Amino acid sequence: MAENTPLRIHHLRPAPGANKSKIRKGRGEASKGKTAGRGTKGTHARTTNTPGFEGGNVPLQRRLPKLKGFSNAMFKTTYQVVNLDRLGELFPEGGDVTIEALIAKGAVRKRQPVKVLGTGDISVAVNVQAHAFSASAKEKIAAAGGSVSEL
Repeated sequence: MAENTPLRIHHLRPAPGANKSKIRKGRGEASKGKTAGRGTKGTHARTTNTPGFEGGNVPLQRRLPKLKGFSNAMFKTTYQVVNLDRLGELFPEGGDVTIEALIAKGAVRKRQPVKVLGTGDISVAVNVQAHAFSASAKEKIAAAGGSVSEL
């Protein structure tokens, strides 16, 4: 290339000797010599094994115990939690607190049940609708002049 010619992507080539052809193991003496790149004797000199073969040891998938029994974990109800102090921040003037209002204000996500917990204090009267309430949340909402209704 001339000195003033800019470098172009189609001018790029690997350095001489950088690209060597792949060794095709097990293809006879013409390609790699006497043992065709497989060493001498043994399992790998002959044919390949199945994945996970451990040379005659009991394989990992047979050593580990199976899961047994029944679990109710997949039937568990997981609530999204909203605390009373958060309700006080989101609704400073009080009023109706519904699931839709909480979703609109970004406090909870759609399609998941909501539980109101009693952490913090609330000073305004709110009418809260949610799927579940803790006992302390019910007491504090009632003490502030609000009401509670479970969905």
